[in-house]
Amino acid sequence: MSCQIKSNKKYLLLDSIRSCLNVWAMMRTCDGAWFDKIILTWFTPIPPRKDIAKTAIWAEMMIDWEYYEYPLEIISQLKADWFKIVVLEQNENSIDYRKFNPDLSEDICIVLWNEIEWVRKEIIGLADYVIELPMLWKKQSLNVATAAGILMYKFV
Repeated sequence: MSCQIKSNKKYLLLDSIRSCLNVWAMMRTCDGAWFDKIILTWFTPIPPRKDIAKTAIWAEMMIDWEYYEYPLEIISQLKADWFKIVVLEQNENSIDYRKFNPDLSEDICIVLWNEIEWVRKEIIGLADYVIELPMLWKKQSLNVATAAGILMYKFV
């Protein structure tokens, strides 16, 4: 039986995700989808917190995480390090995730913003890909942690 070797880096960047439960759920999904790091920015809550264990089930101790106040700086640095920036957002130029065929050898960083506002234009301007999950019924968006999980598994 051969051993699978993971060579590319996979990061998740959360910009102003205010819900602790969503953040901890995404940390847990990062572990399950073999993501290397979660980057927390702006108003996103950071460990340690008493309320983490219930949702993250200790994933906050298994997943590397970093905090940066301003997301544009770290996104620019990742691009300089040859990461592909993937923004999850619905707009006129977004690609249906079902038609998106990522190069699994590339280093990537998926960027998510809170569910109330749109991703900032400056961040979309840095994106290599803007991906959307089409909504097939009445609601226009999924919970951010659910959407993140769906997109992260495109890179497994």
